[in-house]
Amino acid sequence: MTEAEPSNNSTVAKPRLVICIGDIHGYITKLQNLWSNLETQFDPQHFNAATIIFLGDYCDRGPDTKKVLDFLIDLPSRYPNQKHVFLSGNHEFAFAAFVGVLPEPQNGVSFKEGWEEDEESEDREGWYKGDGYENMHLEGRRWAGHMKVRFNTIEGSECKGSIYDAGPTFASYGVPHGSSDLLKAVPDDHKKFLADTVWVHEEDDVCIEDEEGIRHCKLIAVHAGLEEGKNVGEQLRFLKAKETHVPKIEALSGRKTVWDIPKELTEKPTIVVSGHHGKLHIEGLRLIIDEGGGFENKPVAAIALPSMKLVRDTDNLTK
Repeated sequence: MTEAEPSNNSTVAKPRLVICIGDIHGYITKLQNLWSNLETQFDPQHFNAATIIFLGDYCDRGPDTKKVLDFLIDLPSRYPNQKHVFLSGNHEFAFAAFVGVLPEPQNGVSFKEGWEEDEESEDREGWYKGDGYENMHLEGRRWAGHMKVRFNTIEGSECKGSIYDAGPTFASYGVPHGSSDLLKAVPDDHKKFLADTVWVHEEDDVCIEDEEGIRHCKLIAVHAGLEEGKNVGEQLRFLKAKETHVPKIEALSGRKTVWDIPKELTEKPTIVVSGHHGKLHIEGLRLIIDEGGGFENKPVAAIALPSMKLVRDTDNLTK
């Protein structure tokens, strides 16, 4: 019996199925295999009505960014009864910055003013200086840059072009890394997808099953997490408004500052789910689902609620 099938004695409607999918990073085969495994694991009626939350970082590192975006863009027409949420990761933010689909800063400043905060890294990261750079967000310039030091000590691997490993993304569209030709090569529907990704998503009633039984919680999905010590309401307003006047969005690219659930959210049970961190970390209501981290030899994982069941692209599942 698949997990979503009701028992013969059950007359109670099952809680809504919510599936959160970790960072894909340009690996279309992993995404296809994971999706197939999800379809296999759950009752079709339940799966076809599920809420599917993609946690961001669809591009870079892997070879097939273009095909991954095609797959994601097609999902609403293939599964019209599902609800699909596409979060922006820091990689999509930078990709969007390069192709010019980030919203303009709301406080009247130019993107150029944000370059100063990290200008000591410009030479090492080889920031992009080609067509259109004059008022490009810092992360777009870093994304298309050429690293002088090719070994990324944070990731423990060779850089694929830039600090973002964006070289394979350029190649997937048939242009050299760092080329302004990418602006023409990226289809309009891909640009719209990048522009429409959300920085945060909230669900008001998501069930989770643990040692206390079935609990009804709020869910907040954000690529890296929410900052501790800052008002959660203000953070959510900032993220929903897509404020681009700052050079770095901590909720999309932070590490230690966004690892834990802000204490403010512990007063009312709130699930905070993220990708980004290159780890699989499940502790209470804090869910970090990024087992693959963009590495070729590691799986892409998803977690299903309320059961907390993990499904991977590498699972050998049969009906």
